[in-house]
Amino acid sequence: MTAKVSIVIPFYNCPYIQEAVESALSQTYQSIEVIVVDDGSTMHQDLLKPYLPQIRYFRKTNGGTASALNEGIRNATGEYFCWLSSDDRFLPDKIEMQLAYMQQMNAAASHSAFYIIDALGNICSEAIGQTFRNKLSFLKRMRGGCPINGCTVMLKMKVFTEIGYFDESLPFTHDYDFWLRLIQHYDFHFLSEPLTEYRHHNEMGSKKYFEEIRKEVRMVKQRHAANMQSLIKRTFSKEV
Repeated sequence: MTAKVSIVIPFYNCPYIQEAVESALSQTYQSIEVIVVDDGSTMHQDLLKPYLPQIRYFRKTNGGTASALNEGIRNATGEYFCWLSSDDRFLPDKIEMQLAYMQQMNAAASHSAFYIIDALGNICSEAIGQTFRNKLSFLKRMRGGCPINGCTVMLKMKVFTEIGYFDESLPFTHDYDFWLRLIQHYDFHFLSEPLTEYRHHNEMGSKKYFEEIRKEVRMVKQRHAANMQSLIKRTFSKEV
């Protein structure tokens, strides 16, 4: 049987939602479901009307991106999960290429390289993504900060059953927190092919809430410091 992939798009007042949905629906891989979780939007819901017959739409009270992701995951029926922000885009062969890679590697988790696009959707960067020489180098980088773009990630759904969902108490770093929990149990494979377009614009959260994000990153690092130190020690002993 062909593995089904659930693409979850959290949506809150985003004028780019059409482009995100179009990119998800235009995948070369056909066994997908596109789940849009409206996190209490007050604007731009009308942009979704043409797509309602083709997507699964859920509306909830506003609770933040993590809560919208979790709502989508709980309602998903696929064997694999992908996250697409409402202002970003997938390239047409994203699902096909990344799923094939994961099956080849027998991976539970993977992320890929990506391009930056501007507010108009023009690509304005080379492919971005860091290849590490070994697992130890990757873990040390993860301890110091997050090199993973969440919208490049594909996971087996069983991961959520085994380690839980995104932490809804973290407005900005629920992704980093989740990856740090994930790597305690799984290898995080990297595909160097750029498969996602990550939009830079004036209203993006990483610009508007820069200081708040810095503080939250420090807190997440402290939360996982002991577990990361232990994991790095175990990995070092295996690699030397």
